[in-house]
Amino acid sequence: MTKVLLVGETWTTLETHVKGWDQFAAARFESGAGPLLDALRGGDIEVEHLPAHEAVTDLPFTVDGLDGVDVVILSDIGADTLLLHPDVWAGERRPNRLSVLAQWVEAGGGLAMAGGYLSFQGIRASGRYHGTAIERVLPVTLVPHDDRVEVPEGVEPERTAVDHPVVDGVDDRWPYLLGYNRLTVRNDATLLATAAADPMLAVRKVGAGRTLAWASDIGPHWCPDGFVAWPGYARLWQQAVRWLAAADPRA
Repeated sequence: MTKVLLVGETWTTLETHVKGWDQFAAARFESGAGPLLDALRGGDIEVEHLPAHEAVTDLPFTVDGLDGVDVVILSDIGADTLLLHPDVWAGERRPNRLSVLAQWVEAGGGLAMAGGYLSFQGIRASGRYHGTAIERVLPVTLVPHDDRVEVPEGVEPERTAVDHPVVDGVDDRWPYLLGYNRLTVRNDATLLATAAADPMLAVRKVGAGRTLAWASDIGPHWCPDGFVAWPGYARLWQQAVRWLAAADPRA
């Protein structure tokens, strides 16, 4: 059984409704994790979802705390959420969980980062992973500024010619996406798919572990319903998780 921890991909929306002289506020909790959770659950993959507001306090502070987890997926969750535990705000020291995750990878863990407004660098560079231990182990390098590429007209990713277990049996051309984070692939990484000549999917072996970068969302808005419903979506992510966990004997 491959055990996956999906971290992030939730948010709270605050709205102000103005009706003439009158106004009131409303709030709702939202999650974009559904498509990936549906694609992974069942069979030999077990998934736990740690929402962003719970990750602030509940993501482990030690490598040993991740015992039993084969793959961690960070999705649309900024570095500050993992760095600024409430105890830090109170003036107390706590371990750097970005460094802990990097150490866990080097010891044999599998780490993926999926794109979004708070992934990699993200909107107005608010993701803030540039220059961190997470960037050090990813298969990509990041720019120090806003790295979004908005493509409202759509862009269709394409597989590279590389034969790899993550993309085995996946079509050469994929349904359209509406945006992604612009990344640069490292020399020791393997590029598996591109979008408009930019990297879309890349993997890397780091120490005893493995990492993966997926430059777009795991669901709307950048990754629309048509992409999520495509049979290649579930196949791609299931194979990605197995490869990250080193569960594929061909890898």
